[in-house]
Amino acid sequence: MLLISEYILLGIKTKLDLSINQKVLMSKHAGIRRFTFNWGLATWQELYKSGCKFNYRTLRTFFNKYIKAEYTWIKEKGICQKITEFAFEDLNAAFGRFFKKQANYPSFKKKGKNDSFTLRVRQFAYAGEPVHRNWLTINCGGKPMPFGGRSIKLPTIGWVKLYESLPHGTTSKVTISRIADDWYISFTYNQKKPEGIQSKIDAVGIDLGVKTLATLSSGVIFDNAKYLRSNLKKLARNMRQLARKEYGSSNRNKLKIKLQRMYRRIAFLRKDLLHKITHYICKNHAKIVVEDLNVSGMLSNGNLALSISDCGFYEFKRQLEYKCKKFNSQLIIAPRWFASSKICSTCGHKHENLTLKDRVYECLNCGLKIDRDLNAALNLAKLAYSI
Repeated sequence: MLLISEYILLGIKTKLDLSINQKVLMSKHAGIRRFTFNWGLATWQELYKSGCKFNYRTLRTFFNKYIKAEYTWIKEKGICQKITEFAFEDLNAAFGRFFKKQANYPSFKKKGKNDSFTLRVRQFAYAGEPVHRNWLTINCGGKPMPFGGRSIKLPTIGWVKLYESLPHGTTSKVTISRIADDWYISFTYNQKKPEGIQSKIDAVGIDLGVKTLATLSSGVIFDNAKYLRSNLKKLARNMRQLARKEYGSSNRNKLKIKLQRMYRRIAFLRKDLLHKITHYICKNHAKIVVEDLNVSGMLSNGNLALSISDCGFYEFKRQLEYKCKKFNSQLIIAPRWFASSKICSTCGHKHENLTLKDRVYECLNCGLKIDRDLNAALNLAKLAYSI
């Protein structure tokens, strides 16, 4: 029998192959979720000003008893009614992040921006119909169910296709979201950890940068593809064209979708590059040391904001965190004020006058000449043995 520690929680997001009618139903679900969230936020603000004591559960109960009866289109045929419950849970989570100072005050949802909705799932079949192991069947219950393959059955929508095959596992909740004019399904599932590689390198230091995305202490260098910067001219041209279009016109909506597709492609290319890099690092190294970068502070620098945002430092660190658990590696976060670039990796002498323009580190004590990023990576790798 396998132990719980042998599993790891992973997430997957893949594209749905929908017909026109199915896309309309998806939009209706997202619209009801958006309406419910906005109603809850407006009511929350009014009750707070009046001094009433309440929580999201009381709002949800009142909405289900009284508000749904006024808006009959919420109970339209083909609409799953459980999406309103998750809207109130999302509202409560948004206020939770605000009170913890992790996000801004919740704002009202806008049509066409971050459209999504969530459903619970359970195993389901018609009377006498077996559930094939390659079918993912989604319903409004809460029982975890197995999934796998390229067929999905959504409640009230019916069977839909995927552009890629799903792995086998179980899940209890799925989220369906829209990016540009396409819909995606995402969920988490437990997967057995892969067997560890015996020939792993003991430790590696990673120096992140703008010119080279990641420099490893082993000498491996990953260049920054700069997907956003290479598409700036196309983006700017389409933005100018969008500004000239009449608001609400069909041509403006077409150009808006074209822009969204461009941004989606840039984001997917960047994330694909980061996945390949982090997979290689976590799979082949036992201890990984990375800098604790103040990304939000770095973005405040107007000269470097575009280049830094094009690197995806936060996403790089996020992927390292869960992939280290997947491959049984140890992730070590170096202190934020550790001067990895200014310290000589050979003698330990600190070069106080080193500037950002100096790409070659020259030690004033031992005379070492080495690439600046490689020197920093070597200093980070030494931390793995000192902890």
